[in-house]
Amino acid sequence: MLAKADALPCDQVFIDLEDACAPSQKVAAREHAIEALRTHAYAGKICTVRVNDVTTPYAVRDIVEIVTRAGDRLDCLMIPKAEGADHVHFVHHLLHGLEHEIGRTVPVGLEVIVESQRGAGAVREIVAASDRIEALVFGVGDYEVSMGIPRFEFGVADPAFPGVKWLWAMSEIANHARAPGVEAIDGPYVAFHDAAGYLESARRGRALGFRGKWCVHPSQIALAHAAYSPTEEDLGRARAVLDAYERAAAAGIGAAVFDGFMIDEATRKLAADMLSAAGGAETG
Repeated sequence: MLAKADALPCDQVFIDLEDACAPSQKVAAREHAIEALRTHAYAGKICTVRVNDVTTPYAVRDIVEIVTRAGDRLDCLMIPKAEGADHVHFVHHLLHGLEHEIGRTVPVGLEVIVESQRGAGAVREIVAASDRIEALVFGVGDYEVSMGIPRFEFGVADPAFPGVKWLWAMSEIANHARAPGVEAIDGPYVAFHDAAGYLESARRGRALGFRGKWCVHPSQIALAHAAYSPTEEDLGRARAVLDAYERAAAAGIGAAVFDGFMIDEATRKLAADMLSAAGGAETG
């Protein structure tokens, strides 16, 4: 799997030392992660390792071994089950010392997973705890466990609940992430043969302000790109909105009508951001 990920058209690869590893394999998994980082290019992808959470006896050695032995190949560490600023502070300061030790000048980024009711209640403090944080991730599986919800189909819509069951938690994460410019990323959808369900889940996340979604199977990669990338129709509409706004501005009009709806400066920003993001994806 680690070798196969090298050739997949995903934006990020994260190697998992936490929930995907049996307890008896925690130490051995570090060696596999280091070997993978040193062996495979993962070109054009963000290279990340999910370590065990800071309350476990594995976390310190996970961080020390990965950073000191493969830190030159590492973009981010993923920190699971964060429940307060103290969890982030611990990793932040440990990384500072390790970077000094290995002579790394570019800080290791952090992707922090919020996956409990305590974590969701402390999102504001968590995201402000370190300037290393690049993403907040919604860990839906453990969140449901922490809430005592008896379902194994993590991320899959619940037919017994008429709506988005995780709306509050996802909105908290998206809002507090985007305020300081951090990415909000949606977590797994475990029914990997259910393409329609994955697309629905991904589009729901995008509508809430999330910027991406995990893939637990290669078949989900194209679905994630489809859900989170603007279509040619979207881009054409954005260009038309900008043209209409510029014509109105040239005429001294701050708010105008385009295709039956009002456009103003907020509309212009949205259209410009959409085109900018698409241009970055096409050239980067």
